[in-house]
This record gives sequence, C-alpha cells and structure tokens, in this order.
Amino acid sequence: MSEFQETNIQNTAATPRWVGLAIAALGGLSLIGIGVGWSALNHAKSVEQSTQASLKQQNDALGQRLAKSEDQSQQLQSDLKVVTDKLNVTQDELISARKQSKAAGAAYDKKLTGLASNVNTQLATKASTEDVTKLNGDVTGVKSDLDVTKAKLERSMGDMNVMSGLIARNHDDVEELRRRGDRNYFEFTLAKAKTPQRVGPVQMALNKTDPKKSKYTMTVLADDKSIEKKDKTAGEPVQFYVKGSTHMSPYEIVVFEVGKSQITGYLSTPKSAATAAASNTAAQ
Repeated sequence: MSEFQETNIQNTAATPRWVGLAIAALGGLSLIGIGVGWSALNHAKSVEQSTQASLKQQNDALGQRLAKSEDQSQQLQSDLKVVTDKLNVTQDELISARKQSKAAGAAYDKKLTGLASNVNTQLATKASTEDVTKLNGDVTGVKSDLDVTKAKLERSMGDMNVMSGLIARNHDDVEELRRRGDRNYFEFTLAKAKTPQRVGPVQMALNKTDPKKSKYTMTVLADDKSIEKKDKTAGEPVQFYVKGSTHMSPYEIVVFEVGKSQITGYLSTPKSAATAAASNTAAQ
C-alpha cells in the first residue's frame, strides 16, 4: 500500500469525529429553537386569552347598551304615538280654525269696503264745511293771540297825567314793543350807587327801595337838571320831558322788579328823540 492511500485511510477514519460535533451543535441549536418557540407560543396564548377576555367584556357592555337603546327606542315609539295622536287632533282643529278665519276675513273685507265707501261719501260732502270750520278756528286763534297781547300791553295814565304808550311787564314784552317800532326802548338794571348810571340819552340814580311795597325813589339827570321821582310803584309809567320833546309824548320809565338794592325796567323815548339824544350826548 502506497503512502497516499494510507493518508486517505487516516482522513476517512477521522471524519466521523467532526460530524458528531456538528450534529451535537445542531442538536443544541434545535433545543434552543424549540425552547424559544415554546416560550413564544405560551406568550401568544396568554395574549390571545387576554384579548378574548377584553373582547368578551366589550361584547357584554355593547350588549347592555343595545338592550338599553332598545328600551329607549320602545319608549320613544310610545311617546311618538301619543304625540302623533294629539297632533292629528290639533291638525283637525287647525283646519277648522283656518276655514272660520277665512270666512271671517271675507266678511270683514266686505264690511271694510262698505265703511270706506261711506267715509269717502261723507268726506266729499263735508269737505267744504271742514275748511270753513278750520278757517274760523284759525281766525279765532289769531284773535285770541291779539287779545292776549293787547291785555299784556295796555296803556295807562302816567305820573304826569299823560296817557302813556303801551306798557311792557317783562323783557319779552319789551321785545314785542321793539318789533312794533313805535318808540325807542332801553332796558336797565339800576343799583344803588353814588355815581349815576347812563341809560339811553339820560342818567339815573337809585336813591332807595321798598321791596315789600314794590316802591322806589330815583333821580333822573337830563338837560343839566335833576328830576326826583319819589315813591313810585313797579309797573307805573314815570314820565318826564326833555328839551325838544315838549311837543311830543314824554319819556317814560317803567320798572318791572323792585329788589333790596336795585331795580329792573326800561326807558322808552319817542322815535324823533334820537336827534335830541345825540345832541345832549355831544353837549355833555
């Protein structure tokens, strides 16, 4: 036997040892695989059991809800039937009411048409009468206003026994007299003072007052002379003449209010007194 053949025999005899080791290793790996697979199977079974329990619990809850919903549905159906029965009655009544309303509306329209025709006829026949009545009312109103104005603006005798012009009782009356334009008007509030106060073309000084009796005493300075008007009463025309006005109506002072230390009123002068007032002012 050659040397090469001996070597092959030795290798062939040694091969089963390595094969045994490989087989043992593969067997070990198989056991490990079997153990891992068994563990995974047990875990899967546990998960499956837990999932089945959860699904069963959910199914039970869903069943309870369905049962409750069915009860509620039956209750709603019962209520709906009751409402439907009542609604049918209401609809019948509504139909009847609509018929009655339609009939009443037709009767009302007919009656309204008749009334409108009657009103138009009456208006046509009474138009001229109403116009005359309205005109008479307007005339009566104007006459009444004139009577009121006349009553407020009365003439009276002055302290010089000369018939005065129209007498104003307050500021509004003075404005009314101004609009008439018959005379010049100068309103004033005169307080007690040593120095006279100019009012229009003259000067005035308040000497004393008696509010309880509505009396006052004043001095008028005009044409370089002093004119005292003593114990005069509110509303009384206080009259005096100045140069150039003797042939005309006199100047007039009318006091509205008498206070503790002042008086309020106005001075009226003839229209032609404007020239005399200007000359007096220039002379002073």
